[in-house]
Amino acid sequence: MRAHRAITLAASVVGAVVVALDGTVLTVAQPTLQRDLHASLTQVQWTSTGYLVAVSILLVFAGRLGDRHGHRRMFALGKLGFGTASAGIAVAPDIGWVIGLRALQGAFGALLQPATLGMLRAAYPPERLDMPIALRTGAIALAAAAGPLVGGALVAPFGWRAVFFLNVAPALVMGVLVGCARAPEQRPSSRPSLDLLGAALLATALMCLVYALTAGADSGRPVMSAPALLAAAVAGLMFVRHERRTTGPLLPPDVLGRPGTSPALALLVAASAAMVGAMFVSSYVLQDELGLDPLRTALRALPGPVAMVLAAPTAAVLMRRCGPRRTAGTAAALLGVGVLLLSRLSHALPALWAGMGFLLVGAGFGTVMVTATAVVVREASVTSAGVAGGLQQTALNIGPTVGVAVAGTLMTCTNATSGPTLVALACVSLLGVPPALRLPGRSETAVGAGEGSPAAG
Repeated sequence: MRAHRAITLAASVVGAVVVALDGTVLTVAQPTLQRDLHASLTQVQWTSTGYLVAVSILLVFAGRLGDRHGHRRMFALGKLGFGTASAGIAVAPDIGWVIGLRALQGAFGALLQPATLGMLRAAYPPERLDMPIALRTGAIALAAAAGPLVGGALVAPFGWRAVFFLNVAPALVMGVLVGCARAPEQRPSSRPSLDLLGAALLATALMCLVYALTAGADSGRPVMSAPALLAAAVAGLMFVRHERRTTGPLLPPDVLGRPGTSPALALLVAASAAMVGAMFVSSYVLQDELGLDPLRTALRALPGPVAMVLAAPTAAVLMRRCGPRRTAGTAAALLGVGVLLLSRLSHALPALWAGMGFLLVGAGFGTVMVTATAVVVREASVTSAGVAGGLQQTALNIGPTVGVAVAGTLMTCTNATSGPTLVALACVSLLGVPPALRLPGRSETAVGAGEGSPAAG
């Protein structure tokens, strides 16, 4: 059992790291990619937007596939596909191929991301999930911090294609190892049904929402995204109506019906929106207003990822001592304070205070991510762990899109400077405090963990 858990934890961490590294490395490579392929700025933006849309619309359904067919199987398929798509992008002849293969890569990424959490939930009893989730979160933060540095080191001598070759070997090797492993996996006595109509309605709602947010941010004209927002609302209402009537819903009651799940998802959306939006605006200020180059910008912001790495295991300890409610509520408030400090970024602000702002943002977000993820995953039954993981990943995809959309809209449509924009993002972070206060307390967590432990744990 210990060897099985070690393999599962390693696979979950490596799977999450490869996906996180892919996104952060690409941001550094995009200018070179644009020049080499003679692409427009809009086409280059779609190398990220196409991936984001594909991931967002498939995460929950992919999690349900894992509940039905096994998370190890979905992880292996996702890893092999992710690595193969990366190799295809690395040899793509033009920007059209890059955009199409990035969307395909996103589809495979959607298969493996919920599986990384589903495998942990199946391998560990609820009361022992905090530290594995913390290690996974810390590894993601480390990859996010290393991404720009790795990207710069690869792109300068080898070109943009090198950042995609970077993914191929780890993804293929891990996919083969997990796929060939004969480790025990807890399976439900009966396979969960596949709610194809519900999956289609949810995918439509999410696709319209993500498109509306990204289109509004890219164009700086929110009115352009109004039809897509309306379509997202209509599809969302149809999805809710369908889920209430069907006998085999995509989102079973034992997931969203738990008292802590919905607040935890809302907290993840608010916190990730504030964090990514703040980093987006801060990067703009440091480079365009203060004149720092990309490397010095990454070094100035480095306290954020470092604090996130350190906050992850600390959050696991705090949850045991104080409970998710107090831990997440305090962390959401600290995140807001950190964003407020960054709103003072200027030549007059000492580097120490700027570093303190990034430090609080990283520590607050890292703690929120571990705490909210633990609540979502461990409160779900083993048979619905994939759906729970898909919902958690969906929240972490929608939140950053909202944050960048808010920042872009304020700065382009209202002519707001970076200071007021960051103040608005701090308010977005504080919107996460009320849901955080609805999370389970220490005593409720202990009782719930004891009741939810699988017999095999």
